[in-house]
Amino acid sequence: MRSQPRIEILVIMAKIKTAKTTRKHTKLGKDKRRKHKHWQVTVFYKDGERFARVYTDREKATKFAERQRKSPVVKTARVLQVG
Repeated sequence: MRSQPRIEILVIMAKIKTAKTTRKHTKLGKDKRRKHKHWQVTVFYKDGERFARVYTDREKATKFAERQRKSPVVKTARVLQVG
């Protein structure tokens, strides 16, 4: 008679577990083959020009963006994960 309550508890735990795993995944998080990520730095200049560079290291990308933002001709610099 002790085995019946254990089975009921396992069924309840399984239902709780499925409720938590229903969150959405992005395309970037699904690829199991990927060993590193790509970060694109886009620099927007005040005259309307654009420049972009891709890094595999996020720290290098943010350092480059910070250096570019210090320039008086740069309007803004953005770092985006592209893959």
